[in-house]
Amino acid sequence: MSVDVAYAELGRILLDRTPLNAVLQRVAELARDSVPGADEASVTVVQGRRATSVAFTGNLAVQLDERQYELGFGPCMDAAMSGQTITIRNTAEGDQAYPGYSEVAARAGVRATLSVGLAVPGRTVGALNLYDTRGESVLTPESREVATVFAGHAAIALTNALAVESTRELAEQLQRAMVSRAVIEQAKGIIAVQRGIAPEQAFALLSRRSQDSNRKLADLAGEAVEAVSQGRDPGW
Repeated sequence: MSVDVAYAELGRILLDRTPLNAVLQRVAELARDSVPGADEASVTVVQGRRATSVAFTGNLAVQLDERQYELGFGPCMDAAMSGQTITIRNTAEGDQAYPGYSEVAARAGVRATLSVGLAVPGRTVGALNLYDTRGESVLTPESREVATVFAGHAAIALTNALAVESTRELAEQLQRAMVSRAVIEQAKGIIAVQRGIAPEQAFALLSRRSQDSNRKLADLAGEAVEAVSQGRDPGW
């Protein structure tokens, strides 16, 4: 796949219609297919001080990523935390910074790695990790340039995707709150009628039972509404 095609596809991802995990997976696949010398790829995302591989193109990539998380450090984690580019040129010869990881990578058949931080102004969202099983071709000047430019586009796409996901979660929370409020209002009316009291008093009664039973107000209200809808005594 040409680099231009990969960039164009990143820009066409409809974030409001595409789940976050699908965006991340596509980023990994496009990186593998467009960066010369990359045989596998993964995407590491940072949440607080925790790094996690959220997308990968094969078992080899996730196996090596998880190995880093077990050790507590590695090129993927460091690139994700710092936003820098970190390379291991020859795993068979070892690497002074990551000797244990290099040994594991060499045994797994990886000969070189390239991890590029996914950074936007004021924030690093993760890292793009590329694995080369044939030699140092993923570390040529051309490959590094393509990976760096791709990572810039991917960082923007991921930042937008994370923002959309947060917005979606907020919208869902608000929707749930609206539904709960509507159910509580219905329950107030039911209790008010059954007890012959004002709606405000019905709400106070509902709140008191919620506290006494250590149950959510919305759950108690839902039970009252469901009982009436099924022709049963709501028990108030």
